Amino acid sequence: MIFTIAIDGPAAAGKGTLAKALAQHFGFAYLDTGLLYRATARKVLDGLDPVAAAKALSPHDFTRDGLRTAKVGQGASKIAAMPKVRAALIDFQQKFARQQGGAVLDGRDIGTVICPQAEIKLFVTASDEVRAARRFAEISQKNETATLALVLEDLRQRDQRDRDRATAPMIQAQDSILLDTSDLDASQALAKAIAIVALHPGLLT
Repeated sequence: MIFTIAIDGPAAAGKGTLAKALAQHFGFAYLDTGLLYRATARKVLDGLDPVAAAKALSPHDFTRDGLRTAKVGQGASKIAAMPKVRAALIDFQQKFARQQGGAVLDGRDIGTVICPQAEIKLFVTASDEVRAARRFAEISQKNETATLALVLEDLRQRDQRDRDRATAPMIQAQDSILLDTSDLDASQALAKAIAIVALHPGLLT
């Protein structure tokens, strides 16, 4: 069975947690596509050219320390706006998405660019304030200089870059289902997503 679940949305909306849980529930493979860009950004910070870094990714690069830091996240957002970097990573993502046994991918352009043929498309979002609070809770213990106001501003700047980039901007696919997690915890969001996916007839083939 080939069955793709594409999950898009802004940072800290809960899409990564949801995508992993959905993959586990249905027994599908899972790919955090943002990690591809974070790993590339980490190599760029080491001094590599962005395109060369994207082409040279190895499994080791996905397990390096510091991939979830704000600095790497900012770098990932910047290189994600580079058409040649995106092109270097598209083939890997598309092959992963259409593998036998089902796949869940989350990112910014999965339903619009990477997998426009996905059986299920979800656009996961939440209010700016809720997303900032979630991200602040994640990083405040590791980054003593972080403040909620700074995290909120960082998220808004990243959102603008992701929406305004010329190549594969972050937009909701017309045939995707909006899932607002502002007032949902992880288990409630998962329950809603499972109910959506379970209705698709492709799961029975």
